[in-house]
Amino acid sequence: MTSSLPVSRPRRRRICGTAAVLLSAATFATSPAAVAAGRPAGPSSDVRSADGKPTVVLVHGAFADASSWNAVVERLQKDGYRVVAAANPLRGLATDSASVAGVLRSIQGPIVLVGHSYGGAVISQAATGNPNIKALVYVSALMPDKGEALAQLAARFPGSALNPALKKVPFQNADGTTGTDLYVAPDKFHAVFAADLPRKTTSVMAATQRPIAASAFNDKATSAAWRTIPSWATVATRDKAIAPDVERFEARRAASHVIEIDCSHVGMISHPDAITDLILDAARAQSPATPSMARTGFPTLGLARAAGAMLIAGTGLVTLGRKRPNHMH
Repeated sequence: MTSSLPVSRPRRRRICGTAAVLLSAATFATSPAAVAAGRPAGPSSDVRSADGKPTVVLVHGAFADASSWNAVVERLQKDGYRVVAAANPLRGLATDSASVAGVLRSIQGPIVLVGHSYGGAVISQAATGNPNIKALVYVSALMPDKGEALAQLAARFPGSALNPALKKVPFQNADGTTGTDLYVAPDKFHAVFAADLPRKTTSVMAATQRPIAASAFNDKATSAAWRTIPSWATVATRDKAIAPDVERFEARRAASHVIEIDCSHVGMISHPDAITDLILDAARAQSPATPSMARTGFPTLGLARAAGAMLIAGTGLVTLGRKRPNHMH
């Protein structure tokens, strides 16, 4: 004869109590408080936009201005992101990174910082020491290490046609010192800078380009934020301004998430969808609903599944406590 022991009231209370604990744990595990608990302390963890999306800050490079990001800005805004296309002075790495760092300090909450070309060197220095910077994105960019000069890095591998295309224009500072501005010669702009754009477009770009101080390429980076901040990078396989092999080397050195695009130096203009998608990958990876929870031993998705399993287990225990027959046979 088999027997089934009755479930006493105290045991039922214990079962129901266990289920309640599991339900409470599951609810907490998926709550905003639990998510926040898995994030590192710092100003950005306390100040966040209502929708949790980071602000995207875009920094242009040499021979360009913030309008070079227009197509990307439009797409990011359509996806609900706040975007700032910062003005890069192009006067030298120390001056330019300090200017961008000031813009970054004016923004509350998490930031995804994006740099194109020379702007990559600027963001690497400007991001240092700012805990709000959650991701760096490099678009056909220079990514110098600490103590590395930009010209030294750019010359590491062959493939650039920029130097012979440069036009030098001397200028005098207010204090009487002199310097040299660099432009891309208009008749070489299309081939070197933007060969995958129509010539009527590149002729306007050449006419409206902003020069960079020649001394900037001799500046040495004083920090490299990509050593401590997750990074994403694009390699432009038809780049004639920065050799693609330089971009590949930098991305490997920084352990960046990297994609290759069949484009010229200005992929954000010729391939704005691909560049926007990479920025969105960086933004979503650093959102409050994703990887930071891995520090607790559960990625967010795994945590949700574990919570669901606890709920199911708790429900089963409650059902068992209620349906077990209270007799022997």
